[in-house]
Amino acid sequence: MAPANILHMSVGHGDSSYDNNSLMQEIVIQNTLPFLKHSIKGMANNNVFLDHCFMIADLGCSYGTNTLLVASNIINTVTEVCKENNYKPPQFQVSLNDLFGNDFNNLFKLLPDFYAKLMKEKGENFGPCFVSAVPGSFYDRLFPDQSLHLVHSSYSIHWLSQVPEHIENNALNIYVAKDSPPNVFQEYAKQFHTDFTNFLKLRSKEIVCGGCMVLTLLGRSIADSTSDDACDLWEQLAQSLRDMLEEGSFSFDSSIVFQGNWDPQDTDYTNTKDLIELSHNHGRNTAKVVKAVIEPLLTSHFGNSIIDTLFKNHHQATLSMPPLKPSIADHCRRDRAAVKPSIATLSIAVHCRRDERRRTSDDNGAVGSGGGAGTSTFWRLN
Repeated sequence: MAPANILHMSVGHGDSSYDNNSLMQEIVIQNTLPFLKHSIKGMANNNVFLDHCFMIADLGCSYGTNTLLVASNIINTVTEVCKENNYKPPQFQVSLNDLFGNDFNNLFKLLPDFYAKLMKEKGENFGPCFVSAVPGSFYDRLFPDQSLHLVHSSYSIHWLSQVPEHIENNALNIYVAKDSPPNVFQEYAKQFHTDFTNFLKLRSKEIVCGGCMVLTLLGRSIADSTSDDACDLWEQLAQSLRDMLEEGSFSFDSSIVFQGNWDPQDTDYTNTKDLIELSHNHGRNTAKVVKAVIEPLLTSHFGNSIIDTLFKNHHQATLSMPPLKPSIADHCRRDRAAVKPSIATLSIAVHCRRDERRRTSDDNGAVGSGGGAGTSTFWRLN
């Protein structure tokens, strides 16, 4: 089954749902807000969003309060910039995109309060604002030509469109592990390059001349793909799976490989923060955060029957690792800096050719091929 049909965050509002285990993503959204504001002000200086309606797309939006937090941040910033320059605020169209299995129903239930809050804060002269859902993969076309002013994506672009090819020799590893053969590293990097190039090429057709993309994705603090900041969290989950296999809890008919993050560090900052503040809940919080992100993908391969046992074992693994392999909890207490993921936030401005009042893309998918420019910043969570 295609990843687009099975990949989504854990739905609902339960104890292990994504909605209740996405503090890390909220921290990232708030920490990148200054960069988002800078990008929007740059658009305003070029008179980009003085149109009748400002079109926003949040790609890989997931669901829950974080999703509408992004929309609020963008709307607030545009409104502030308009006020500073004595412009009338535009109307807003917010398009929320994620894969087909995303919990859009719970997201829609938050809209009445969202609209009421906007009206209370902005007054009757504001907007109005219209929110809609656009299900589908951002590795496909999603919007008409030249229809978007701002594309935002946070903690999503590092997910691949498909399982990399030719990695059958990755044995029982479920990710790019320290003992993965060299070709596995190469194939994952190749797949990410293909996906990201395609992503830029598609968006270059959908964004208006002078529009902007603000993308936040995971990285590593060093180039080594086998470093602890890239492997530790997923290694414990993989070991829990191997332990269950040895116990006879289930068996493989063949080597099973599934799509994971290009840089498998989705959740360690939320985990780190929670573990430090609530030390007695180290293992439980770790397992919950990982489960909120990865459970649907594991379920699609192994079924529901092993999930509870798997994460119970994973919980224990984070509490009682051998002395030479400290638990994440111990590691966090000993050295907070060592487990802080590196985050890359990029602002990509789409420029026009001199002879065409539209944005362009070259055959290689480079955005703004007639003078397009972008900026990026790399930072670590504090």
